[in-house]
Amino acid sequence: MTNTPPQDALIRRVLGNNVLELKLKRLAIEEFDYTTLARVTVAEGDQNFETEGKGIGAVDAIFAALLERYAREYQSLKSITLVGFHVSADMETKKAQTGADSVGKVTIDVQNSEGRRFTFSDTSRSVTISIARAVLAVVQYFVSSERAFVMLCNAQKDAKARGREDLVSRYTAELAEVVESTSYAEVIENMRRELK
Repeated sequence: MTNTPPQDALIRRVLGNNVLELKLKRLAIEEFDYTTLARVTVAEGDQNFETEGKGIGAVDAIFAALLERYAREYQSLKSITLVGFHVSADMETKKAQTGADSVGKVTIDVQNSEGRRFTFSDTSRSVTISIARAVLAVVQYFVSSERAFVMLCNAQKDAKARGREDLVSRYTAELAEVVESTSYAEVIENMRRELK
């Protein structure tokens, strides 16, 4: 199960039905000569898509595949940095004598462009599946953060135009919270300039 990052409840409330929900459907990993190829099939709501990426190892290749799909539209994904990757096993969960079937926990730490650190983790009996689900959680969270930021900026702008200071105050407070999660990108900087 993947953990819940900060501001997730606010982001979900702001976005309502527009929250990006990603679910891993299929994962194929090929390794050859220091290169890993990941083919990932993901359910995005009720639509499936397939993407692929190359990297050095599963984490890098899966990130590359998902960035191929989302980074053009969601620029903030290009500015997050992997700062930690850990795998651990709970040997008490083994079913076979060898213990190779134990539940593993994958933890991925990323940093946004403002230097804030976020931790995403997943546990399962397949380390590779847990890697993919943790990477999906990273992408899902930062895409949703960016969507929430844009939505709140537009709502704040509309409230200002209508003279609704009560809503301007509310949206400003919510923006201050969401901005903690968002990795600044060109689109977000442009919106901030528009609001000034």
